[in-house]
Amino acid sequence: MFRSIKSQTTKENGMTFIEVLIALVIMVTGILGAVAMQATAKKGSFDAMQRSLASALAQNIIERMRSDDASILNAYVSNEYGTGITCAGGCSAFTQTNIDEFELALTGGDVLSGNDNAGGLVDATACVDVSNNAVTVAITWQGRTVTVDGNTESCGASGKQRRQVLVEAFVY
Repeated sequence: MFRSIKSQTTKENGMTFIEVLIALVIMVTGILGAVAMQATAKKGSFDAMQRSLASALAQNIIERMRSDDASILNAYVSNEYGTGITCAGGCSAFTQTNIDEFELALTGGDVLSGNDNAGGLVDATACVDVSNNAVTVAITWQGRTVTVDGNTESCGASGKQRRQVLVEAFVY
C-alpha cells in the first residue's frame, strides 16, 4: 500500500506588525484623550473654586456689616476694595478692622506661601453699595479662559476674562 504524502501547512499564531501598530495608535489616542480631559477638568475645578470663594467673600463682608452698627453702613460703600482702601469718613476701629480683614481675604493676603499671597482671587475687585439698608456686593476677578465680559455692575477692570458674583442682602 502506498500512502499519499500530504503537504502539511502550519498555521502561525500571533499578531502581525501592522496589527501591533494599529493597536498602539488606538491606545495612544485614548491616553492623550484622557490627559486632555484631565486638564479641562482641572481648569473647570479652578474656576469653580474661584466662584465659590467670591461668593463666600461677598457673604463675609455682609456679615461684617451686620456685626457693625447699622447707622454707619455707608462707611463700607466703595468701588475700590482690593486696592487697600480705608473706610469712608470717621469710622470706628472695629469698622476699619472689618474692612482691612476683608481686603486681606480678597487679595489673598490671609494665606501666604513664603512672602507671596497664595489665596484670594485673581486680580480681585469688590464694590459695595448701600441704599436704605439694602446692600449690594459685587466681586469681580479674572478667570482663566476667555468668554464674554461678565460685568453686570461697573466693578473691576473690563475684559473677556472678567467674572463677577453679585450678592444682594438687607442689613438691619
